[in-house]
Amino acid sequence: MKRCGFVAVIGAPNSGKSTLVNQLVGTKISIISPKVQTTRNRILGITIVKDKQAQVIFIDTPGIFIPKHRFDRAMVNATWNGVYSADLIALMIDVKFGLDSNSQLIIDRLKKNDLRATLVLNKIDLVKRSSLLDLTTIINEIGIFDRVFMINARAGDGTKDLLDFFAQNLPEEQWHFPEEQISDVPMRQFASEITREQVLHQLHQEIPYAIMIKTEHWMENNDGSVRINQIIYIQKNNQKAIILGKAGRKIRSIGNKARIELEELLERRVHLFLYVKVRNDWSNDRQYYKELGLDFEA
Repeated sequence: MKRCGFVAVIGAPNSGKSTLVNQLVGTKISIISPKVQTTRNRILGITIVKDKQAQVIFIDTPGIFIPKHRFDRAMVNATWNGVYSADLIALMIDVKFGLDSNSQLIIDRLKKNDLRATLVLNKIDLVKRSSLLDLTTIINEIGIFDRVFMINARAGDGTKDLLDFFAQNLPEEQWHFPEEQISDVPMRQFASEITREQVLHQLHQEIPYAIMIKTEHWMENNDGSVRINQIIYIQKNNQKAIILGKAGRKIRSIGNKARIELEELLERRVHLFLYVKVRNDWSNDRQYYKELGLDFEA
Protein backbone atom coordinates (compact mmCIF):
# COMPACT_ATOMS: atom_id res chain seq x y z
CA MET A 1 0.00 0.00 0.00
CA LYS A 2 1.27 3.46 -0.87
CA ARG A 3 1.67 6.22 1.69
CA CYS A 4 0.82 9.87 1.21
CA GLY A 5 0.29 12.89 3.41
CA PHE A 6 1.14 16.43 4.39
CA VAL A 7 4.02 17.58 6.58
CA ALA A 8 3.75 21.15 7.90
CA VAL A 9 7.19 22.71 8.30
CA ILE A 10 6.88 25.53 10.82
CA GLY A 11 9.17 27.72 12.86
CA ALA A 12 10.24 31.23 13.71
CA PRO A 13 11.21 33.56 10.83
CA ASN A 14 14.51 32.64 9.17
CA SER A 15 14.85 29.27 10.90
CA GLY A 16 15.60 27.56 7.57
CA LYS A 17 12.20 26.14 6.61
CA SER A 18 12.40 26.94 2.89
CA THR A 19 16.01 25.76 2.72
CA LEU A 20 14.96 22.44 4.21
CA VAL A 21 11.96 21.99 1.90
CA ASN A 22 14.11 22.77 -1.14
CA GLN A 23 16.66 20.23 0.08
CA LEU A 24 14.06 17.51 0.66
CA VAL A 25 12.25 18.09 -2.63
CA GLY A 26 15.55 18.11 -4.47
CA THR A 27 15.07 21.37 -6.32
CA LYS A 28 14.12 24.97 -5.66
CA ILE A 29 10.43 25.56 -5.04
CA SER A 30 10.76 28.35 -2.43
CA ILE A 31 12.97 31.43 -2.48
CA ILE A 32 15.44 31.94 0.35
CA SER A 33 17.34 34.90 1.79
CA PRO A 34 18.96 35.88 5.09
CA LYS A 35 16.09 38.31 5.71
CA VAL A 36 13.10 37.37 7.86
CA GLN A 37 9.65 36.94 6.33
CA THR A 38 11.05 35.81 2.99
CA THR A 39 8.19 33.31 2.55
CA ARG A 40 4.86 35.13 2.29
CA ASN A 41 2.43 32.30 1.63
CA ARG A 42 1.92 28.57 1.98
CA ILE A 43 3.79 26.58 -0.67
CA LEU A 44 3.60 22.86 -1.32
CA GLY A 45 6.79 20.94 -2.09
CA ILE A 46 6.23 17.37 -3.27
CA THR A 47 8.70 14.50 -3.30
CA ILE A 48 8.64 10.74 -3.76
CA VAL A 49 10.47 8.32 -1.45
CA LYS A 50 10.46 5.28 -3.69
CA ASP A 51 11.79 2.68 -1.25
CA LYS A 52 8.99 3.64 1.14
CA GLN A 53 6.37 3.92 -1.64
CA ALA A 54 5.52 7.33 -0.19
CA GLN A 55 4.61 10.72 -1.59
CA VAL A 56 5.55 13.36 0.98
CA ILE A 57 3.86 16.74 0.57
CA PHE A 58 5.67 19.45 2.51
CA ILE A 59 3.83 22.62 3.48
CA ASP A 60 6.44 25.39 3.48
CA THR A 61 4.99 28.15 5.63
CA PRO A 62 5.73 31.76 6.55
CA GLY A 63 7.58 32.21 9.83
CA ILE A 64 5.44 32.57 12.94
CA PHE A 65 5.78 35.77 14.93
CA ILE A 66 3.52 38.29 16.68
CA PRO A 67 1.75 40.06 13.78
CA LYS A 68 1.38 43.84 13.73
CA HIS A 69 -0.34 44.49 10.39
CA ARG A 70 -3.00 42.93 8.16
CA PHE A 71 -0.44 41.27 5.89
CA ASP A 72 1.42 39.86 8.91
CA ARG A 73 -1.81 38.42 10.29
CA ALA A 74 -2.64 36.83 6.95
CA MET A 75 0.78 35.16 6.76
CA VAL A 76 0.64 33.79 10.30
CA ASN A 77 -2.94 32.62 9.78
CA ALA A 78 -1.88 30.73 6.64
CA THR A 79 0.81 28.95 8.64
CA TRP A 80 -1.56 27.76 11.34
CA ASN A 81 -4.11 26.63 8.74
CA GLY A 82 -1.34 24.50 7.27
CA VAL A 83 -0.58 23.05 10.69
CA TYR A 84 -4.18 22.09 11.39
CA SER A 85 -4.57 20.35 8.01
CA ALA A 86 -1.29 18.40 8.18
CA ASP A 87 -0.70 14.75 9.02
CA LEU A 88 2.68 15.52 10.60
CA ILE A 89 4.23 18.67 12.03
CA ALA A 90 7.92 19.56 11.97
CA LEU A 91 9.01 22.43 14.20
CA MET A 92 12.32 23.90 13.09
CA ILE A 93 14.52 25.77 15.53
CA ASP A 94 17.67 27.66 14.62
CA VAL A 95 20.10 26.44 17.28
CA LYS A 96 21.95 29.77 17.20
CA PHE A 97 18.90 31.40 18.77
CA GLY A 98 17.62 28.40 20.69
CA LEU A 99 14.27 28.59 22.40
CA ASP A 100 13.54 32.25 21.66
CA SER A 101 10.22 34.06 22.14
CA ASN A 102 8.88 33.15 18.68
CA SER A 103 9.68 29.45 19.10
CA GLN A 104 8.16 29.49 22.57
CA LEU A 105 5.04 31.11 21.11
CA ILE A 106 4.71 28.24 18.64
CA ILE A 107 5.28 25.55 21.29
CA ASP A 108 2.67 27.11 23.57
CA ARG A 109 0.06 27.04 20.81
CA LEU A 110 0.90 23.45 19.87
CA LYS A 111 0.45 22.43 23.52
CA LYS A 112 -2.79 24.39 23.80
CA ASN A 113 -4.20 22.44 20.84
CA ASP A 114 -2.83 19.07 22.01
CA LEU A 115 -0.65 18.75 18.92
CA ARG A 116 2.50 16.67 18.78
CA ALA A 117 5.43 17.43 16.50
CA THR A 118 8.86 16.38 15.31
CA LEU A 119 11.63 18.68 16.52
CA VAL A 120 14.18 19.68 13.87
CA LEU A 121 17.25 21.48 15.18
CA ASN A 122 18.89 23.32 12.29
CA LYS A 123 22.33 24.86 11.68
CA ILE A 124 24.01 22.45 14.09
CA ASP A 125 27.37 23.22 12.53
CA LEU A 126 27.30 26.67 14.13
CA VAL A 127 27.22 25.70 17.82
CA LYS A 128 29.21 23.51 20.17
CA ARG A 129 27.95 19.97 20.73
CA SER A 130 27.57 20.58 24.47
CA SER A 131 25.26 23.55 23.81
CA LEU A 132 23.27 21.46 21.35
CA LEU A 133 22.74 18.67 23.87
CA ASP A 134 21.70 21.14 26.57
CA LEU A 135 19.15 22.71 24.21
CA THR A 136 17.80 19.28 23.25
CA THR A 137 17.34 18.32 26.89
CA ILE A 138 15.48 21.54 27.71
CA ILE A 139 13.11 21.27 24.73
CA ASN A 140 12.50 17.53 25.17
CA GLU A 141 11.21 18.19 28.68
CA ILE A 142 8.31 20.13 27.14
CA GLY A 143 6.80 16.75 26.24
CA ILE A 144 5.20 17.34 22.83
CA PHE A 145 7.95 16.01 20.55
CA ASP A 146 7.99 12.44 19.25
CA ARG A 147 11.46 12.60 17.69
CA VAL A 148 14.41 14.98 17.53
CA PHE A 149 16.55 15.41 14.42
CA MET A 150 19.72 17.47 14.21
CA ILE A 151 20.45 18.76 10.73
CA ASN A 152 22.24 21.26 8.56
CA ALA A 153 19.54 22.04 5.98
CA ARG A 154 21.83 23.99 3.67
CA ALA A 155 24.41 21.21 3.39
CA GLY A 156 21.84 18.42 3.59
CA ASP A 157 23.42 16.78 6.66
CA GLY A 158 20.86 14.63 8.47
CA THR A 159 18.05 15.38 6.02
CA LYS A 160 17.81 11.89 4.50
CA ASP A 161 16.99 10.32 7.87
CA LEU A 162 14.41 13.06 8.43
CA LEU A 163 12.76 12.41 5.06
CA ASP A 164 12.67 8.66 5.68
CA PHE A 165 11.02 9.26 9.05
CA PHE A 166 8.27 11.36 7.49
CA ALA A 167 7.73 8.86 4.66
CA GLN A 168 7.25 5.87 6.93
CA ASN A 169 4.91 7.71 9.30
CA LEU A 170 2.42 9.02 6.76
CA PRO A 171 -0.99 7.36 6.47
CA GLU A 172 -1.59 4.58 3.96
CA GLU A 173 -3.19 6.39 1.07
CA GLN A 174 -2.98 6.79 -2.70
CA TRP A 175 -0.78 9.61 -3.96
CA HIS A 176 -2.47 12.99 -4.37
CA PHE A 177 -0.29 14.34 -7.19
CA PRO A 178 1.32 13.00 -10.37
CA GLU A 179 4.76 11.56 -9.73
CA GLU A 180 6.52 14.27 -11.76
CA GLN A 181 4.86 17.22 -9.96
CA ILE A 182 7.09 18.98 -7.40
CA SER A 183 5.00 21.99 -6.36
CA ASP A 184 1.60 23.64 -6.58
CA VAL A 185 2.93 27.14 -7.31
CA PRO A 186 1.84 28.54 -10.72
CA MET A 187 4.85 29.43 -12.87
CA ARG A 188 3.80 33.09 -13.19
CA GLN A 189 3.76 33.42 -9.42
CA PHE A 190 7.07 31.59 -9.06
CA ALA A 191 8.64 33.94 -11.62
CA SER A 192 7.54 36.89 -9.46
CA GLU A 193 9.10 35.21 -6.44
CA ILE A 194 12.43 34.73 -8.23
CA THR A 195 12.58 38.48 -8.89
CA ARG A 196 11.54 39.26 -5.30
CA GLU A 197 14.38 37.04 -4.10
CA GLN A 198 16.83 39.25 -5.97
CA VAL A 199 15.28 42.35 -4.42
CA LEU A 200 15.76 40.78 -0.99
CA HIS A 201 19.41 40.01 -1.78
CA GLN A 202 20.32 43.31 -3.40
CA LEU A 203 18.38 45.91 -1.41
CA HIS A 204 18.47 46.65 2.29
CA GLN A 205 16.59 48.31 5.14
CA GLU A 206 12.81 48.42 4.76
CA ILE A 207 12.62 48.38 0.96
CA PRO A 208 12.30 44.59 0.41
CA TYR A 209 9.30 44.44 2.74
CA ALA A 210 7.58 47.39 1.06
CA ILE A 211 7.27 45.81 -2.37
CA MET A 212 4.90 43.56 -4.26
CA ILE A 213 5.86 41.98 -7.58
CA LYS A 214 3.33 40.83 -10.15
CA THR A 215 3.91 39.01 -13.42
CA GLU A 216 1.57 40.99 -15.65
CA HIS A 217 2.45 39.47 -19.01
CA TRP A 218 3.75 36.06 -20.11
CA MET A 219 4.11 35.50 -23.85
CA GLU A 220 5.43 32.36 -25.52
CA ASN A 221 7.54 33.27 -28.58
CA ASN A 222 7.82 31.25 -31.79
CA ASP A 223 11.52 30.62 -31.20
CA GLY A 224 10.78 28.83 -27.89
CA SER A 225 11.74 31.76 -25.69
CA VAL A 226 9.36 33.54 -23.34
CA ARG A 227 8.79 37.25 -22.68
CA ILE A 228 7.91 38.09 -19.06
CA ASN A 229 6.78 41.55 -17.97
CA GLN A 230 6.74 42.21 -14.22
CA ILE A 231 5.73 45.23 -12.17
CA ILE A 232 7.51 46.05 -8.91
CA TYR A 233 4.98 47.91 -6.80
CA ILE A 234 6.41 50.18 -4.09
CA GLN A 235 4.64 52.11 -1.34
CA LYS A 236 6.41 55.48 -1.52
CA ASN A 237 7.65 57.61 -4.41
CA ASN A 238 11.08 58.11 -2.82
CA GLN A 239 11.64 54.33 -2.93
CA LYS A 240 11.67 54.41 -6.72
CA ALA A 241 15.17 55.87 -6.93
CA ILE A 242 16.47 53.13 -4.62
CA ILE A 243 14.94 50.37 -6.74
CA LEU A 244 16.25 51.88 -9.97
CA GLY A 245 19.71 52.77 -8.65
CA LYS A 246 22.10 55.24 -10.22
CA ALA A 247 21.54 55.34 -13.99
CA GLY A 248 19.24 52.31 -13.61
CA ARG A 249 22.09 50.00 -12.59
CA LYS A 250 20.31 48.42 -9.61
CA ILE A 251 17.16 47.37 -11.42
CA ARG A 252 19.28 46.02 -14.31
CA SER A 253 21.27 43.94 -11.84
CA ILE A 254 18.08 42.61 -10.24
CA GLY A 255 16.60 41.81 -13.65
CA ASN A 256 19.74 40.16 -15.02
CA LYS A 257 20.18 37.80 -12.08
CA ALA A 258 16.47 36.94 -11.98
CA ARG A 259 16.53 36.28 -15.73
CA ILE A 260 19.54 33.96 -15.47
CA GLU A 261 17.87 31.90 -12.76
CA LEU A 262 14.58 31.75 -14.67
CA GLU A 263 16.42 30.51 -17.75
CA GLU A 264 18.02 27.74 -15.69
CA LEU A 265 14.67 26.73 -14.21
CA LEU A 266 12.71 26.93 -17.48
CA GLU A 267 15.59 25.58 -19.58
CA ARG A 268 15.04 28.16 -22.31
CA ARG A 269 15.71 31.79 -23.20
CA VAL A 270 13.88 34.38 -21.10
CA HIS A 271 13.31 38.04 -21.92
CA LEU A 272 12.51 39.71 -18.59
CA PHE A 273 11.28 43.31 -18.38
CA LEU A 274 10.82 45.05 -15.03
CA TYR A 275 8.77 48.19 -14.37
CA VAL A 276 8.44 50.14 -11.12
CA LYS A 277 5.16 51.71 -10.03
CA VAL A 278 4.07 53.47 -6.83
CA ARG A 279 1.05 51.94 -5.11
CA ASN A 280 0.88 52.77 -1.43
CA ASP A 281 -2.09 50.49 -0.74
CA TRP A 282 -0.80 47.24 -2.26
CA SER A 283 -0.81 45.58 1.18
CA ASN A 284 -4.61 46.03 1.14
CA ASP A 285 -5.08 44.52 -2.31
CA ARG A 286 -7.63 41.71 -1.95
CA GLN A 287 -6.63 40.21 -5.31
CA TYR A 288 -2.98 39.93 -4.23
CA TYR A 289 -4.04 38.08 -1.07
CA LYS A 290 -6.20 35.78 -3.20
CA GLU A 291 -3.29 35.01 -5.57
CA LEU A 292 -1.11 34.09 -2.60
CA GLY A 293 -3.86 32.02 -1.00
CA LEU A 294 -4.04 34.35 2.01
CA ASP A 295 -7.15 35.33 3.93
CA PHE A 296 -7.68 39.08 3.61
CA GLU A 297 -9.94 39.06 6.69
CA ALA A 298 -7.54 37.14 8.95
